[in-house]
Amino acid sequence: MNTGTQLDARTVELSANLSALTGRIDAACRAAGRAPESVRLLPVTKFFPASDVAILYQLGRREFGESREQEATAKVAALPELVGEGDLSDVQWHMIGRLQRNKARVVARWAHTVHSVDSERLAMALDRAARDALEAGERDTPVRVLLQVSLDEDPSRGGVAPAALDGLADLIAESEGLQMGGLMAIPPLQADTDSAFARLATLHTLLLERHPDATELSAGMSSDLEVAVEHGSTCVRVGTALMGARPITSA
Repeated sequence: MNTGTQLDARTVELSANLSALTGRIDAACRAAGRAPESVRLLPVTKFFPASDVAILYQLGRREFGESREQEATAKVAALPELVGEGDLSDVQWHMIGRLQRNKARVVARWAHTVHSVDSERLAMALDRAARDALEAGERDTPVRVLLQVSLDEDPSRGGVAPAALDGLADLIAESEGLQMGGLMAIPPLQADTDSAFARLATLHTLLLERHPDATELSAGMSSDLEVAVEHGSTCVRVGTALMGARPITSA
């Protein structure tokens, strides 16, 4: 268990990392001729303890990205006690990892946004789960959905093929439990990130013609956020540059 000194040291570390990271984002926005407030930082807290999420909360962050349902569900439950506040209605949890259909019911209870919807079957499962959660009073808004687009069309890495984007977006827009939010993508391995993000920006422009409210473009991580911002990213998902190296676990 962390001592007070260890927690204080971690607070200093995360505060310094956060300051450096927000400086990078601001500089990237200026270089791209964009307003700094046009790009949001999504701290990726997967693999890190709930105590780190609590520190980031105290540092003013209200959005957190997770990739594993069981880990995220535990953190959602732990955060109120850790921060000592009863009302955390301003906190938004994001599911950024691949989501299995059998996890949709649990994720729909806590996820503000799911970044990784890439099939009609997953969309339908998440819609059913979100409608059930709304009816049960477990949430009061639809689940916001981003379509994960595959830029190399490799199904093993997740993502919907660009040719299938319109059909999937239409399905989500017509659902009762989901809200169409925009696109997400991860550049293909060994790809030129500039070309990958340029293609993503083009796909996003085409999506906006059919779904003008789908304004989110979730792109860019620790190593490539500047390129993503140049090509219109509105949300950069950053883990390592903020949290540090992934902790070694026995799991």
